[in-house]
Amino acid sequence: MAWVPRQSDRFYRLLVRTGLLLRWAFRVRVLVSGQANLPPAGPLTGLSRTATPGSGAVFAITHFGYLDFAFAELVLWKAARAQLKFLITKAAASHWFGGPVIAACGHVVVDRNAGAAAYEGALEKLRAGEYIAILPEAGVSRSFTVRELKTGAVRLAAEADVPLIPISVWGAHRLLTRGHPFSFRRAWRAPVRVHISEPIRHTTDADILRETEQLRAELQDGIDRGIADFPINPPQGAWWHPAHLGGGAMTEAERDAADVRDIAEGRYRRG
Repeated sequence: MAWVPRQSDRFYRLLVRTGLLLRWAFRVRVLVSGQANLPPAGPLTGLSRTATPGSGAVFAITHFGYLDFAFAELVLWKAARAQLKFLITKAAASHWFGGPVIAACGHVVVDRNAGAAAYEGALEKLRAGEYIAILPEAGVSRSFTVRELKTGAVRLAAEADVPLIPISVWGAHRLLTRGHPFSFRRAWRAPVRVHISEPIRHTTDADILRETEQLRAELQDGIDRGIADFPINPPQGAWWHPAHLGGGAMTEAERDAADVRDIAEGRYRRG
């Protein structure tokens, strides 16, 4: 049985500081809008927000690249010194290096074959006042448009009676995403746009499918805002720009077909 470390706020803070150091080293410009939609900063213990019962929230984050989650955390940390607890797949948590890191950070591990335990664990953290983060697209969207979402974010927020806060990240996929490895050249002085939309409140009798579509629309609106004032004007056919705007990314139909092929060949699994 693999060694599993205890949850440690100090370790989480170390990771955040490492991220801040890397952002500084590459002079990455994080451009944020909608900060007023973040929860107010709560009491601090040491250098992190203290969880207070009844003050939790679910954060739904777009998933165009492998660093979107990190920029969402850095924005929240700067605003409130708060830690996001992510829903992580069991496959990632089983990794020899990633597993201990995930455990030490206190993230919620999701077993696709026994999801009820993870759901209850996330509910417990929300009711205790913690912040749960979900990437509801359940996989990188290679069209760089928000695709159909899983319903977990809405269901959790409704059952825990906490706000659901959409966070749209645009530009982080230029640094590292599926099929495009990290590039020092692209990372140097790279801009990343983060938009926080207004919190959405759900009732326990909410129409989950309809509310999930609303969430998808809010996330896409945040992406559209990020594209509209992005400091880099993409050249025609730029791989990181959506096809419907003249970019070279997959169309939504091509993205869906490619995902189906990858799943069939065992190279990829959504959800």
